Amino acid sequence: MTTRRGEAVALAGLLATAGVTHLVRPGFYDPIVPRALPGPARFWTYASGIAELAVAAAVAHPATRAAGGRAAAGLFVAVLPANVKMALDWRHRRPAKRAIAYGRVPMQVPLIWWALRVARADTAGQPSR
Repeated sequence: MTTRRGEAVALAGLLATAGVTHLVRPGFYDPIVPRALPGPARFWTYASGIAELAVAAAVAHPATRAAGGRAAAGLFVAVLPANVKMALDWRHRRPAKRAIAYGRVPMQVPLIWWALRVARADTAGQPSR
C-alpha cells in the first residue's frame, strides 16, 4: 500500500467511523448542532452522519477519490460551527472535557489539509494504489 493510498484509506476510515457514530449515538451530537439551523437537531445529526458515510465511500474509491477529498474538505469546514458551539458550551466543564471540546476546533485545519492532500494526490496523477 503506497503512502497516498494509505492516507486515503485512513481518511475514509475516519469519515466512516464518524458517520457511524452520528447514526448510532446521535444524542452526543444533537446538543452541538447550531441553533441557527432550521428543524430538529436530530435531522442534522443524521444528515451529517450520512454525508460522512457518502464522502468516506467517495474517498475510498480511486475513481471518485479526488472529488471525495474535496467533499471531505468541505465537510470539515461545514462542521466547524458545531465544534465552536461545543467549545463554547463546554467551557465550564471539567478540564479534560474542555480540552476535548477546545481541541476539536483547531483540529479542523489539519483535517482540511489532509482531505485536500488526498484530493490533490489523486488529481496530480500520482499512484493511488
